[in-house]
Amino acid sequence: MDDVTKLMVEQLRDAYSAEKQGLRAMPRVAKKATSQALKEAFQMHAEQTEHQIERLEQALEKLGARPGRKVCEGMRGLIEEAQSELEDHDKGPILDAVIVGAQQRMEHYEIAAYGTLAALAKAAGQQEIADLMAQTLQEEKQADEKLTQLAESELNPAAIQGASQGAQADTAGGKGGGKRSSAA
Repeated sequence: MDDVTKLMVEQLRDAYSAEKQGLRAMPRVAKKATSQALKEAFQMHAEQTEHQIERLEQALEKLGARPGRKVCEGMRGLIEEAQSELEDHDKGPILDAVIVGAQQRMEHYEIAAYGTLAALAKAAGQQEIADLMAQTLQEEKQADEKLTQLAESELNPAAIQGASQGAQADTAGGKGGGKRSSAA
């Protein structure tokens, strides 16, 4: 196996680990969402992710490799950060905005990975692998765009409205304290 093929295998294994970790985290995060549209977006992306994992397995097989036990430390860190942020907020519009931000960071990580893999496979003459990775890259970009649209049209306005109502209640003698009530 030449050095470029070894690099592709390593990168494919990293992406495989990232997708598996993300897929395991999605149901836990979706349960915390208040917005039905956000829950549906997570369900749709979970289904897409299963197909993305299959494509990674196909690409590895074409290179004579298996997924292995590599752990994607980048995705691990993003998930740990997201979990920490989610614990800081009560369920509601602010938490939904936090969820979108955390998920978009993960999507951007995956976009970078699949863009790199597609370009490397194409340059190495592995067009079938390049096509598989390009398909996944498009899905990741679409998932990111869907989250942006959801945030701009529904979630961010609800979070801002909820935060301003909370601030009015605090100044009117409401109780403060507890978890943070504004997005970081």
